[in-house]
Amino acid sequence: MGEPTATAFLLVLFGLLLAGGVLSTRASERSGLPAVLVFLAVGMLAGSDGLLGIQFSDYGFAFRVGTIALVLILFDGGLNTPIARVQPYWKPAVSLATLGVLITGAVVGLAARLLGLSWELALLLGAIVSSTDAAAIFSTLRGSGITVQRRVASILELESGLNDPLAVLLTIALTEAVAGGLGGVAWGWVVADVLRELVVGGLVGWAMGRLGVLVLTRVRLRATGLYPALTLALALTTYGVATLVGGSGFLAAYGAALLVGNAALPYRASLERVHDALAWLSQIGMFLLLGLLVFPSRLGEVALQGIAIALILVFIARPLAVGVLLAPFGYPRRDRLAIAWAGLKGAVPIILATFPVLRGVPGAERLFDLAFFIVVVSVLLSGGTLTWLLRRLGLESDEPPPPPAVLEIVSTQPLTGQLLSFYVEEALDVTGVPLSEIPFPETTAISLILRDGAILVPKGNTVLQAGDHVYVATVPADLPLVQLLFGRPETS
Repeated sequence: MGEPTATAFLLVLFGLLLAGGVLSTRASERSGLPAVLVFLAVGMLAGSDGLLGIQFSDYGFAFRVGTIALVLILFDGGLNTPIARVQPYWKPAVSLATLGVLITGAVVGLAARLLGLSWELALLLGAIVSSTDAAAIFSTLRGSGITVQRRVASILELESGLNDPLAVLLTIALTEAVAGGLGGVAWGWVVADVLRELVVGGLVGWAMGRLGVLVLTRVRLRATGLYPALTLALALTTYGVATLVGGSGFLAAYGAALLVGNAALPYRASLERVHDALAWLSQIGMFLLLGLLVFPSRLGEVALQGIAIALILVFIARPLAVGVLLAPFGYPRRDRLAIAWAGLKGAVPIILATFPVLRGVPGAERLFDLAFFIVVVSVLLSGGTLTWLLRRLGLESDEPPPPPAVLEIVSTQPLTGQLLSFYVEEALDVTGVPLSEIPFPETTAISLILRDGAILVPKGNTVLQAGDHVYVATVPADLPLVQLLFGRPETS
């Protein structure tokens, strides 16, 4: 087979796998199974033990691809996290992202030791599965069909964006320690090294984020498609710079995205759409690739052990960490239960499990298979029932539903005005009132009304009805009065 033919064959194969994974999400929506499991299953069906029999065992390639994918997923998460919304919850989120990782890892490590693993492999497994997965959390919460109360959703999203760096650092440190023998490890230096990487990563993320905001707001590019290319360059460069100077690249990428995402940017809506697509593509490709790495014929040997450790993680380790760490913040029991149950695992543990294999740690392939079982059981139990539990606990938000259409202004530079959408509720004073009788400021006007799927052009005699979505053009100075009339803006 010639090189062009081989390349064409690989492209067709990857395209079919990608399309199969995406189209299978329809089945996952009907069944309630998280989409990440569908992608993983498609990869396994195509793998060496599957129907297509694709021979793939390149752990190094999977680790590199997974690293890039995780950078893009974390950058997208930071880009879509309003600092003003999560600021009241940063203390409990940081607590879960640091001490929570340590507690979870320690409990899982102890359980793995009691179930037959050596101390070295048990502690390493605890580090590998200690963090919640950003991709799984973001996709589950945003695709759940419900709006989760802000105090719960903000903690989960912020925690999942911040805790991966610590899990990565612990896994790498423990892998090196196991490879060199635990007895000869200076644990004080290991702790100092982890702290140094977190501090350096945070500083690099802050610096690169400020630089990114400066460049994006000052540079004028003719083509709109160049702005997402610039933010993509920022994400990859931030990770690389932080890693090269001894910091956590993942923390740096997430921190830089937080700063960029909360600045007044040109083409913001386009940037968010592109990075959302990149995050989904990364997630799909990552799970397909990791599915190819899994050998189902090997899984039987670790099935019982993996399921037992996964159950301990879901029912003991995660709830213990959440209960201990959130108790001082006065969170009610239902909030703690929801946050504990939402400790979803995803591709990160499987990616991290490839590192001991690359380092040549004895028994590392068994760790990889155990990590796979833990991810599957976690996603099946927690991800498959999370929406039901949130509804059962009454944690749906009373915020208005998302608008059925997004109206945006495309601008090459930041604008002083805003275009906001509002949901007209029955209790509002403007409901049933003609527009001509509503006391709008001179610099504010309704631009468009959506009613029952139809576009209405606003006129003076147009009467607002409950259930309308109105799009208001205003300026920051008028926003308090606009919100007094219409309530909180909708979130798209």
